[in-house]
Amino acid sequence: MSDNATWDVVIVGGGIVGAATLYKLQTRFPTMRILLLEKENALADHQTGHNSGVIHSGIYYKPGSFKAKNCVTGRRELVAFAKEHGIKHDICGKLIVATDQDELPRLEKIHATGIANGIEDMERLTAEQIKEIEPFCEGIAGVRVGCTGIIDFRGATEKMASIALALQPLSWVSLGEEFRGSEQAGGVTDISTSKGTHKARYVIFCGGLQSDRLARADGAIVKERIVGFRGDYYDLTEQGKHKVKHLIYPVPDPRFPFLGVHFTRMTDGSIECGPNAVFTFKREGYSKTDFDFKDTMDALSYGGTWKLFLNNMSYGINEYRRAFSKRLFLRTLQRLIPTLTMDDLKPGRAGVRAMLLGKDGTMVDDFRIERRGDHIHVLNAPSPAATAALAIGEQIVTMAVDQLKIS
Repeated sequence: MSDNATWDVVIVGGGIVGAATLYKLQTRFPTMRILLLEKENALADHQTGHNSGVIHSGIYYKPGSFKAKNCVTGRRELVAFAKEHGIKHDICGKLIVATDQDELPRLEKIHATGIANGIEDMERLTAEQIKEIEPFCEGIAGVRVGCTGIIDFRGATEKMASIALALQPLSWVSLGEEFRGSEQAGGVTDISTSKGTHKARYVIFCGGLQSDRLARADGAIVKERIVGFRGDYYDLTEQGKHKVKHLIYPVPDPRFPFLGVHFTRMTDGSIECGPNAVFTFKREGYSKTDFDFKDTMDALSYGGTWKLFLNNMSYGINEYRRAFSKRLFLRTLQRLIPTLTMDDLKPGRAGVRAMLLGKDGTMVDDFRIERRGDHIHVLNAPSPAATAALAIGEQIVTMAVDQLKIS
């Protein structure tokens, strides 16, 4: 790391949004000295490294929202970035499949949303056309989204950081260094960490699962609270892998904030099935038995958590039952691929999604980025933030230039 002089910018958080912000900022200002702080010993160690690996198209998101605009723009830029820098990826396409008549109006709405969002390479499918693409999948209608793909998000994150550091050798990525607090005074921020202190002209927080806590530690007022939801996956065994060729998704139920259990072909050739969505007792816990007292108390002492539970009680109970029952998980998967058997599944990994939850129990749906003095906070960046990361990074840089007058 370079000397103790004041950094131009300190970025807190080394997931893909933090790395994309570093990359965008350093590319725009090659002489700027930037420090990225990450509390883990590797970049992309939480949401980025535990997500589904999908390059989302942008088909689900409300037209005109930050999610919709940034996902479409960010996807196209991410694919170009992957091609240019040799990041493992595949634009394999996905199917959204309706299995009963009640889902057809929702499928039609999703297709219309995709058109409104400018999604390229989409088409409606009949039951026969679904079979031509995915012979083992059973559905009555579908939508093919050809621009959806898969990618190594860890590799993309690491490449963004390495390109930035190559542009400016005086910039630095500090791993294993946790943010503790900060104080703004006289145009300079004093930052305390687990390893010491730093001075910075500007600070950008990209904290993911810890975004609300980082904001409060920085003195910001955040009315909502991050609540974590763990998603468990199964993998298809060697005998079951031939039953899935692309990505296959159900028609999501709009009453619930998740896309439903689906099939994802990963960049290493494996096929993942999932995830479910259950409340987690540890924000950064990836096992069914992980527990953290502070995380649990933060969530269960918050009224919004209980309102969410009450509003979605039957859904939550079903998700918990499925989390501990392979047979129930299989039954859900069989809605799309009826010939799957218990022997086709083996336990896989898990991820945790950060959801910014309001006091009324509703989830903040769109991306949220706010300014506090000379600081910028990414308060809410749920899926598809990894796909949209380069567009989010560009938005942060524009905000820093326009509002903070960074130069």
